[in-house]
Amino acid sequence: MTHEGSDTAVAGSVPAVLDRFLDELWAVEGLADRTLAAYRRDLSALAGFLAARDGALEAATHADLLAFVAARMQGGARPRSVARALSSIRRFYRFLVQAGEREDDPSAGIDPPRPGRPLPAGLSERQVEALLAAPDTSTAVGLRDRAMLELMYAAGLRVSELVGLEGTAVNTRQGVVRITGKGGRERLVPLGEMATDWLAAYLDRARPELMAGHPPVEAVFVTRRGRGLTRQAFWYRIKAHAAQAGIDTALSPHTLRHAFATHLLDHGADLRVVQMLLGHSSLSTTQIYTHVARARLQALHAEHHPRG
Repeated sequence: MTHEGSDTAVAGSVPAVLDRFLDELWAVEGLADRTLAAYRRDLSALAGFLAARDGALEAATHADLLAFVAARMQGGARPRSVARALSSIRRFYRFLVQAGEREDDPSAGIDPPRPGRPLPAGLSERQVEALLAAPDTSTAVGLRDRAMLELMYAAGLRVSELVGLEGTAVNTRQGVVRITGKGGRERLVPLGEMATDWLAAYLDRARPELMAGHPPVEAVFVTRRGRGLTRQAFWYRIKAHAAQAGIDTALSPHTLRHAFATHLLDHGADLRVVQMLLGHSSLSTTQIYTHVARARLQALHAEHHPRG
């Protein structure tokens, strides 16, 4: 059955199962042509995405759908548009399950992006470099601070993850740290050569000096009193170094975590990789950084393009 208002050019390129789904909606629920056309556009877009990955609409996996959402967001789609597409996708796979054509619903557990969320305060790469260079690394405290800042930016850690890091979770030889995040979920995060070098220098030279005369503790980052650094102390140190670096951007305790995510996306990282590195359980939490990256690109275009 052909529904008025549908895109016939697209309709011929999608599986017959989509037409059967639309026929069901029309016959059972009497949906308007405009609504049916919206379902067709959303599911045709998914079918085209899957075909480019040698996949099929009726056989899509959970990972396929996450990749589709990530691609739409990175392609500039508005959160409301992606949320609507997800609604169409959920309805379609529920139809397949109810019809006995699938045993599972691959769209289950995929949260829509949330429109209107405030963008995190961001730092440019130049500002991050200035912040990282601010501590006086000729002192034990300065070397500790440099290692902490490098580690937070290199691994995108939460402040609680940073100050809670224990020595058994650090492997400077392989350049990785094992992080226990929210809900007790563990992830292994690579550090990169520079952060690894600063962390190794701190552990080799500064930490023994700070711990001299104190009983051993598990915390990697410690004070002169031989105790683990607190969240409040770390926040105080960040603000002091930012002022020294001449950074007047409003900061938060997660400023370097936000910069980590945004700069990765600016340089072409896949959204799902960033999700894994940040330890987000839901892709929708990570998607806010696509808005930050896009806003930065728009600002650069406006500033430098002759027709900006």
